[in-house]
Amino acid sequence: MILNPSLVAERYAATRAATQPQPGTEGGLATQALSDFARTMAAGDQAAIGSMTGGTDPHALVQALAQTELAIETAVTVRNKVVEAYQEILRMPV
Repeated sequence: MILNPSLVAERYAATRAATQPQPGTEGGLATQALSDFARTMAAGDQAAIGSMTGGTDPHALVQALAQTELAIETAVTVRNKVVEAYQEILRMPV
């Protein structure tokens, strides 16, 4: 099959807009989950820093660390499920 480079470039330019994110959209569930994870990790870091400098009470530190631990365990579980699904796909006969 012989492809004309100008035709390929024209088709690519025509379909490129379909793959771009729409303005005003927040992304998706995964994007929101990742931003929530990042906020939880940042809150845990701030609580730890506040505890070291004496600005945070111990109860707030324990609560922030518990939330951070739960977020990490959730992320690891999701990662394990994704790896398991990928391995299952690799085992499928073609």
